[in-house]
Amino acid sequence: MGVEALTSPTRQAAIDLLAGLVGIPSLSGQEAAASAWLVEQMRRLGYARAYVDEAGNAVGEVGEAGAGNVLVLLGHIDTVPGAIPVRLEPSEQGELLYGRGSVDAKGPLATFVLAAARLDAEWLRRRDLRVVVAGAVEEEAATSKGARFIRDRFDGRAEPTPSACVIGEPSNWRRVTLGYKGRLLVELLARRPMAHTAGPDAGIATAAVALWNWLDAYASGFNAGRGQTFDQLQPSLRHLQTSVDAALNDTVSAQAGIRLPLDFDAARFAGELADWAADLASAPRAMSPRGEELLAGSVHLDGPEIAVELAFRGYERAWRSPRDTGLVRAFLAAIRERGDGERPGFVVKTGTSDMNVVGPAWGCPILAYGPGDSALDHTPGEHIALEEYWRAILVLEQALVNLGEMMPAA
Repeated sequence: MGVEALTSPTRQAAIDLLAGLVGIPSLSGQEAAASAWLVEQMRRLGYARAYVDEAGNAVGEVGEAGAGNVLVLLGHIDTVPGAIPVRLEPSEQGELLYGRGSVDAKGPLATFVLAAARLDAEWLRRRDLRVVVAGAVEEEAATSKGARFIRDRFDGRAEPTPSACVIGEPSNWRRVTLGYKGRLLVELLARRPMAHTAGPDAGIATAAVALWNWLDAYASGFNAGRGQTFDQLQPSLRHLQTSVDAALNDTVSAQAGIRLPLDFDAARFAGELADWAADLASAPRAMSPRGEELLAGSVHLDGPEIAVELAFRGYERAWRSPRDTGLVRAFLAAIRERGDGERPGFVVKTGTSDMNVVGPAWGCPILAYGPGDSALDHTPGEHIALEEYWRAILVLEQALVNLGEMMPAA
């Protein structure tokens, strides 16, 4: 399945592109087939350059390679697990396309691909503008491999730092997302010599319970007086398992995910948690690593009765963009113009996205945009309204034109 080569892709071409992309499974780490297919579609749509990069991202570019203004449209091509048959169903909203990734986030990625393809090559040349569309791999994993590769590519040395960036995530066609909370994963592994369950020992699982109680109390103290969810520290217990290892040690492993607000000192938090782990093990408090180094490392504590390993993974700082940028104004005007006077809206989200990866590095105007209801992310009934999808393509096309007109011409 593919889309025909058109100078200005039609609504049917847009539907074919999305249905074809959603129909190719692309779990995190298994995106190769989807990336290759999407690159071929971008070539058919007339992209000046289209290729799979070294990270496995599907990348397409319109505009001259040496243009002075670079705009990156960074979506992601991977999905979470869950097979949902790709199908069209009628509804009061018009036709709905069901399938894993239709909302998160192949719908926004297809929106990027089609909107960029509708831009006029001569206009891009006059505006000295290159638009780079990237379908990044491993966004749904803590690695964010694809976004990190794109971030490092456009580092201001090998390639120009982008003039602006749009992240492909569902927000509804008439809303833009200005920020995402940060993230930190905490992993605990504790072990002690096996004991009889009839004995006085409360069991190794209590180490994981103690971790959760500490996190919950820490969050409660931090959140006092903070009414907005975006401003709060939000821990969640994701995993807890007990077992007996080959050396006859009772063990427990646990993982907690923590959503971080903008003003949170993650390095200080990690240090305090390492001190708590030392107290749990009745071991000397670890002096190294500390601070920022600890956020990508671990501590090993051997006490007289219990050994504890505490590891930190997947740290991303929170990021929020201001409303008063040319990029935001370009979108607000486009939503009004292509939305029959609909009032634009803003949103900040409690999850994370690739905005957390590239925003701090590039420091350029950035927001997230894409069709779809984010409440359907990862759900068994994930689907997108085709009318909203097409409307988002038109809005994004107009926003790119609006933004291009603000940039210095060649």
